[in-house]
Amino acid sequence: MQLETKLPKVGTTIFSVMSQLALEHKAVNLGQGFPDFEPPEALRDAITRAMAEGKNQYAPGIGIPRLREQIALKTESLYGHRVSPDTEVTVTSGATEALFSAIAAVVRAGDEVIVFDPCYDSYEPAIELQGATAVHLPLTLPAFAIDWQRVREAITPRTRMILINSPHNPSGAVLSRADLDELAAIVRNTPIVVLSDEVYEHIVFDGQEHQSVLRHEELAARSIVVSSFGKTYHCTGWKVGYAVAPKALTAEFRKVHQYLTFCTFNPAQWAFAEFLESSPEHYLDLPAFYQAKRDRFRALIAPSRLKLLDVPGGYFQLVDYGAIRDVDDINFSEWLVREGGVAAIPLSPFYESAPDTRLVRLCFAKNDATMEAAAELLCKL
Repeated sequence: MQLETKLPKVGTTIFSVMSQLALEHKAVNLGQGFPDFEPPEALRDAITRAMAEGKNQYAPGIGIPRLREQIALKTESLYGHRVSPDTEVTVTSGATEALFSAIAAVVRAGDEVIVFDPCYDSYEPAIELQGATAVHLPLTLPAFAIDWQRVREAITPRTRMILINSPHNPSGAVLSRADLDELAAIVRNTPIVVLSDEVYEHIVFDGQEHQSVLRHEELAARSIVVSSFGKTYHCTGWKVGYAVAPKALTAEFRKVHQYLTFCTFNPAQWAFAEFLESSPEHYLDLPAFYQAKRDRFRALIAPSRLKLLDVPGGYFQLVDYGAIRDVDDINFSEWLVREGGVAAIPLSPFYESAPDTRLVRLCFAKNDATMEAAAELLCKL
């Protein structure tokens, strides 16, 4: 039997490919974006306690009430936006599930969704599975900024959603209040929904304030905001995220969520609820925690022949390798892991039509020993 694929452009993700190469060549893995240090001990103790107390069966589909209440309190405290934990907060099986559920709930066959390249690789498949089209707009280099005039020109009667990501993966660029004002002006008096991927919301540097769309009253009224406990608490393998949206959007979102995963890992929900309540300083201290790692990593690789781009947010460092090899980024990444002993992520898989740059992404969500080992190898190139 021959099957016609619904995702003809999709193969194994570049993250899986590079992580496998790192294993095969025993390379230092700065590719896939996961910390190599543990979650807070109190959080680990809380999940163990939850399991011991019998919190091992299905959770409520939308998330346990205690966790949704803590998310609502956090949202109001950080962004001044009051939400109902019962009708506007949904706990999900990671941010990727939340993104898929949001797209599936809102986007229909024939619709268009504007995305900004380079963009995370799960966006377009989720759009295509709805029979819709991803309209790719390139971010301007070297700042990876949005050209809002190009957005205006890309709007058509079929535009159903605009998908933004700040802090941005892979570049670390962050949106400003002025950017949100531009976006609000574009979608005003339209049926366009904003999907805001804010999984790195607590990793913003140099005294900047994360500009969540939840800070912007007009945008908050038409947006689905996605966040991630895995990024915030160094536990990406637990796969717990959440979505905040107005009541009507949340109702549609939950229709998809209940038939996609139904509910999310129960012991982790109890642990996060307890830790959010007892230790809010963790996410408040996260910018300084990761800024120290950013600055340490940049200092370690400064003597190399790599050119370092600015990192306003997130936990990735983009580097220009043009002084080392004049090849495309996939060939360079494969050479780097085989011959250089370090795994990186090329940028071209994040694009529909990649520009001719010499950029790769390195992850600095690592302990000092990992960063030092990688830097020693990179400085030899």
